[in-house]
Amino acid sequence: MLLLASAFFGEWGRVSWAAISRRSLWALGYLIVFGSIVAFTAYNWLLERYSPTLVATHTYVNPVVAVLLGWWLAGERVALSMGVAAAMILAAILLVERGGRTLAAD
Repeated sequence: MLLLASAFFGEWGRVSWAAISRRSLWALGYLIVFGSIVAFTAYNWLLERYSPTLVATHTYVNPVVAVLLGWWLAGERVALSMGVAAAMILAAILLVERGGRTLAAD
């Protein structure tokens, strides 16, 4: 819809197509496929099988996954503070999941 709106308002004429690299187009395609389509499908699948509280924790996992992918695929440096933060995030998610089971058992 945003592409249609930009065409309607004449933004396409102001785009410097030569300045857009092939790598940028691949990144955009990746975000469209995995950041939107796959993520939305997975989110809906999870909502059918798990509690909304647990499914909502995906927003906390995404930065951890992004840091790990950056380290693995792009050779980015991971600082100790990032590892500690990732461990805290995962521990919090486990607590949320454990709390959901405890409440369901009561």
